[in-house]
Amino acid sequence: MTVHAQFDPQARQQIAIAAVEAKTRKDLTWQELADAAGLSVAFVTAAVLGQHALPAGAAKAVAGLLGLDDDAAMLLQTVPTRGSIPGGIPTDPTIYRFYEMLQVYGTTLKALVHEEFGDGIISAINFKLDVKKVADPEGGERAVITLDGKYLPTKPF
Repeated sequence: MTVHAQFDPQARQQIAIAAVEAKTRKDLTWQELADAAGLSVAFVTAAVLGQHALPAGAAKAVAGLLGLDDDAAMLLQTVPTRGSIPGGIPTDPTIYRFYEMLQVYGTTLKALVHEEFGDGIISAINFKLDVKKVADPEGGERAVITLDGKYLPTKPF
């Protein structure tokens, strides 16, 4: 099958809206969608929200579970125009806290990565994401978020 790219983020946004509505109506979890797709919960969630293309079988399984049509399954397979935070500082409190973490620790992460690996970047394409809830020894719960990206060195040319 030919790989097709989206140039209009609104196309994938409309599918995301329909998918989240169906997920809510059917009382499904992101994990249930991931299980149907046979992929990680982080990847499937990002794909359904318009940030990744799903392989054909996974797209059909997710669309089927959500009750979406063949056109939606086809669109879920297209390479999206990525980026889910349009312009400026995010206003959603959860997203803003990640922005805040990068504002506070971004230069620290950069310094530590470059000291450990040299000049380069951490890929967001060859990448894994995991979110876990763990007990806090001081009471309550903690979020453990693992960002696991391939290091790509800068190559002089």
